[in-house]
Amino acid sequence: MTSAALDVQLHDLQPSADDMLGDVLEGLSRQPKQLSSKYFYDARGSRLFERICEQPEYYLTRAELALMREHLSQIADALGPEVLLVEYGSGSGIKTRLLLEHLHAPVAYMPVEISRSALMASVERLADDHPSIQMLPVCADFTQPIELPIPDRKQRRTVIYFPGSTIGNFEASQAVRLLRQMREEMGENGAALVGVDLLKDPAIIEAAYNDAAGVTAAFTLNMLVHINRELGADFDVDGFAHRARFNPQTERIETHIDSLRKQDVHIEGRAFHFDAGESILVEYSCKYSRESFARLAGEAGLRVERVWTDPDELFSLQYLVAA
Repeated sequence: MTSAALDVQLHDLQPSADDMLGDVLEGLSRQPKQLSSKYFYDARGSRLFERICEQPEYYLTRAELALMREHLSQIADALGPEVLLVEYGSGSGIKTRLLLEHLHAPVAYMPVEISRSALMASVERLADDHPSIQMLPVCADFTQPIELPIPDRKQRRTVIYFPGSTIGNFEASQAVRLLRQMREEMGENGAALVGVDLLKDPAIIEAAYNDAAGVTAAFTLNMLVHINRELGADFDVDGFAHRARFNPQTERIETHIDSLRKQDVHIEGRAFHFDAGESILVEYSCKYSRESFARLAGEAGLRVERVWTDPDELFSLQYLVAA
């Protein structure tokens, strides 16, 4: 490990197995059954998601990287000098690396990520490349209010960075709550930079969540592997299948795990019955027009100041300030 990596200061607030157990038991007791998409992201899930981003059907990452490379100077100028960059979900750090390379003298980088292994792997790579930027990784569930550590140098403003299309994983009321949390954490002088997937041909959207190589299916079903390992559950992964469809009424992808037969799953002495064809809802991926996202941000007390898109208008990066 390099000296830069050794300087990384981990702030560990990772949810406990008891938190996960409560979530899973409550979700499987619902009708219909539902599990949180945050449980996709163990170490294997994070690696599989990186592979999803490389699939030819998955336009989102390519479009976001294209718009960043085209507009990074403008984005950096809009954010200004000496920012504290707080990222919700650190991922592989590719987009973050590009942003940090163009920001004007950022004081610190603070990724908030639930997977400790993914968090530390990403931050240690970035620490090697940016030894002058303080690295303050926070292992936590970013959907919950958290007390962020204070950087050694005072920032001029705090910028919440939420790349990808993760804001789309939340229903409208949940998305508004998360945007309000961003507004609180960034303060009156701060900003948020949010990746928003735009409405387009439903066939293009559906293909992105059903790649021919089956990587997304493996990623979805890995949630059951994760729950088996962490909670001692006995999901027969081969008895379930991935299903993702675009709902035109709600303008979102709805991802389910379908039971292929009648079966029972046991967790902590409790049995959960599945009929053949019964499903667990595991993720929404909402798509927005510019107008619909601006309305959503407005409900959270935020205003869209600028929007950058790729040349094909598939994806957007939206710059939000306090309304």
